[in-house]
Amino acid sequence: MDARIQENRQLHRFELPISKGLFAAAYYRMEDGRIVLFHTEVPSEFTGRGIGSCLAQGIFDLLRASGRKAILRCPFMSRFFANHLDYLDVIAG
Repeated sequence: MDARIQENRQLHRFELPISKGLFAAAYYRMEDGRIVLFHTEVPSEFTGRGIGSCLAQGIFDLLRASGRKAILRCPFMSRFFANHLDYLDVIAG
């Protein structure tokens, strides 16, 4: 698995390549200059392997590095954040 998160601005999602053209994705929309994360998908054959957590961590690291903030409307991202409060500086509301 390629651990590099890519932002696909055209499709409004962050992507984590997994294998052979498959990827996990977190979808977002922009609101008042902030990224609203509203849905996360991991291919069913790869669930339970920590891929979603790897995606979330990569997104939060990317947002931190770029100085952007996120609003969490995705239940998965909210649960990840609840267990990783060291990303408090990345969350807006």
